[in-house]
Amino acid sequence: MKAATLNELKKELTGLPAKELVEICLRLAKYKKESKELLTYLIFESDNEANYIAAIKADIDEQFELLNTSNLYVAKKGLQKIVRSISKYIKYSGIKQTEIEVLIYFCQMVKKSRIRITQNTVIENLYNRQLAKIEKALNSLHEDLQFDYQQEVEGLYL
Repeated sequence: MKAATLNELKKELTGLPAKELVEICLRLAKYKKESKELLTYLIFESDNEANYIAAIKADIDEQFELLNTSNLYVAKKGLQKIVRSISKYIKYSGIKQTEIEVLIYFCQMVKKSRIRITQNTVIENLYNRQLAKIEKALNSLHEDLQFDYQQEVEGLYL
């Protein structure tokens, strides 16, 4: 079965009554956890981005509390898991400021956790990739906002 294009889907969905749209959304959410999480964001959290960011930061805090930092291999796996969940949250939002704030917070938590970043190449590369994502997102913001975040970012470099 060939999937329809987004444009074709959009045309079909605009012609459907509201009740059918609700049924389609619920059916989508039923089969994929990611679809359910995206619908949750769009319906409940997209109107208050500050609360969404606070919830993400709380989740990051919980994951860092569970992180085993005594073994670099286990710490690396834990950090990769945290980055995957952060990336998912950022994708749901699609707002560059949210992306920057969450990634800055993650990098601050990594530094605060006292993981020996430079002693493991994978951890160091993971950390540097997050910094690169921050820089890329910063370049798309207005100059005033760039300046505000730039000062926080400068403190994150190793």
